[in-house]
Amino acid sequence: MDETGTGPVVIRPEDTMTTTTAPSRTATTASLVGAGLVAAAVASGATTVVAAAGSAAGVSLDVGGAPIPVLGFAMLTACFSLVGVALSAGLAAKARRPRRAFVRTTVALTALSLVPDLVADAAPGTKALLMLTHLVAAAIVVPAIARRLAG
Repeated sequence: MDETGTGPVVIRPEDTMTTTTAPSRTATTASLVGAGLVAAAVASGATTVVAAAGSAAGVSLDVGGAPIPVLGFAMLTACFSLVGVALSAGLAAKARRPRRAFVRTTVALTALSLVPDLVADAAPGTKALLMLTHLVAAAIVVPAIARRLAG
C-alpha cells in the first residue's frame, strides 16, 4: 500500500538507496612492483654507499680471503629486493592480512640473512659492516612495500 493506503507501493529509481564502498587499500601488482623497484634502487645505492664508506674507513671487504666488490652490494641488494617484491605480490593475492604477513616474513628473513655474516670467515668489522648493509636494505625496502599492502 502507498502512503494513502489506497494503492500498491511503487518504487521509483530515485527512491532507492545506492551504496558505495571506499576505495580498496589492497595494492595492485603494478603499485607493488613500482614501489618495489624504486625501493630496490634506493636500497642498492644505500648499501653501496655504506660498503664504500666502510671500506674508505678501513673496514676490509674480504670474506674468506676474497674481496667483495663494492658494486656487488648493489647487485645482491637489487636481486633480494626483487624477491621481496615477488613475495609481496604473492601475499597480496593469497594472504588474509598481506601487510602483517609480509612484515613478519621479511623480519624473519632479515634476521636469518645475518647468520651467514656472523659465521663468515671475516674480521669482526667486516661482519658488522655486512650485517649493517642487510639492515639498511631491509629498512628501506620493507616499509616501502608494506605500506602498499592491505593490513
